[in-house]
Amino acid sequence: MSILNWSLENRPRERLLNAGPAALSDAELLAIFLRTGVKGITAVDLAHQLLQKFGGLTPMLAASQNTFCEGLGLGPSKYATLQAVLEMARRSTQEDLKKSNALNSPKSVEQFLQLWLRGRPYEVFVVLMLDSQNQLIEASELFRGTVNQTAVYPREVVKNCLAKNACSVIFAHNHPSGCAEPSRADQILTQTLKSALSLVDIQVLDHLIVAGQTSFSFAQNGQL
Repeated sequence: MSILNWSLENRPRERLLNAGPAALSDAELLAIFLRTGVKGITAVDLAHQLLQKFGGLTPMLAASQNTFCEGLGLGPSKYATLQAVLEMARRSTQEDLKKSNALNSPKSVEQFLQLWLRGRPYEVFVVLMLDSQNQLIEASELFRGTVNQTAVYPREVVKNCLAKNACSVIFAHNHPSGCAEPSRADQILTQTLKSALSLVDIQVLDHLIVAGQTSFSFAQNGQL
């Protein structure tokens, strides 16, 4: 049966407008994004199939273009639309950080980093550079590595922070393995960067590791 034959209160788009997006299931939200199903399959049923294929929303959103387009009813157009939506969400969160004290908005910081780093197939090291009011000056990807490591050069980190006149920083990198626990190398790197930046009066506020839908904060775990 086509969704058009469903009662209005059961249609995903109408349910979202009446009850808000939080009231919808993953499949219903995805169905709205898909807009239509394929021959013999409604958008909601197709959404269920795609979620099963990818293993959930998170791996689907993080899929490469080739992998994403292998899904039934998907293609370059929908991939481009999805990436645009994700980028708008990231930029919106970044705008919020530029207007607020990052220390008072740890959830916003974590959300921004999740949107930015989650699902990457390789390690990425980024730095959030903050002014004297702990408002975001710039978020920069400084280094990119392999599936399990990336080379970080303290000299380059210090140079970039000085160029932006940062007063403090928050570091972050991802673990494609899915485990957010810091390695010994992560701990050594954090202390090395902290020492290097202290020489130019730049404070390290935190170092976060993003892994899937979880994250680890050095500051919150007393490792800073």
